[in-house]
Amino acid sequence: MDLKIVLATRNRGKIREIRDILSGTGIETVTLDEFSPFDEPEETGSTFTENAMIKAKATFEATGLPSLADDSGLEVDALDGAPGIRSARYGGEGLTDIDRCRRLLSELEGVADGARTARFRCAMVLYPAPSPVDGASATEDAAFFTEGILDGIITRAPAGESGFGYDPVFYIEEMKGTAAEIGPEKKNSISHRYRALIEMKNLLTGGAGIVKAE
Repeated sequence: MDLKIVLATRNRGKIREIRDILSGTGIETVTLDEFSPFDEPEETGSTFTENAMIKAKATFEATGLPSLADDSGLEVDALDGAPGIRSARYGGEGLTDIDRCRRLLSELEGVADGARTARFRCAMVLYPAPSPVDGASATEDAAFFTEGILDGIITRAPAGESGFGYDPVFYIEEMKGTAAEIGPEKKNSISHRYRALIEMKNLLTGGAGIVKAE
């Protein structure tokens, strides 16, 4: 496929992961470092997908290239899906990751083990979508979007030294440890972002799944 896209992130880990998964597809990826700085948009969406679309559209408008963006966070059932899209700002600005973990555990104090279910969710958007005919052109009224989910349970205390965010309190049954205990290699092979990215790769190489962009 003859397609060039810009990655709407400055996170080096994300960039490396995306490039690894898209290697061998013929898709060329470039980073924001190759363009003049521009004002990054405020994430005003009410869902992960809406926020990812906001970022992808703004990056396309600034660079002229189809743009791949994602938004993700933690949803806890006992908290009616919170912290959700506010995962990175949960509890207010200026808190550390461990501060946010402690805030989450305090909110769940007294909640039974069986009711501490949660999931990491990642929404990924490529805007505009490539043409299903030749893969090179794009249509600005459509986009590709995918979603990845990793189910888990919120622990009663942090465990593990690797990872970031809520990883120390997110227990993954299939791995028998928290996301901070299993290490980055294992985590990245099953993560919500990995799953969304694999689905995006399938869309890009399969030419199906175009949806209207709102």
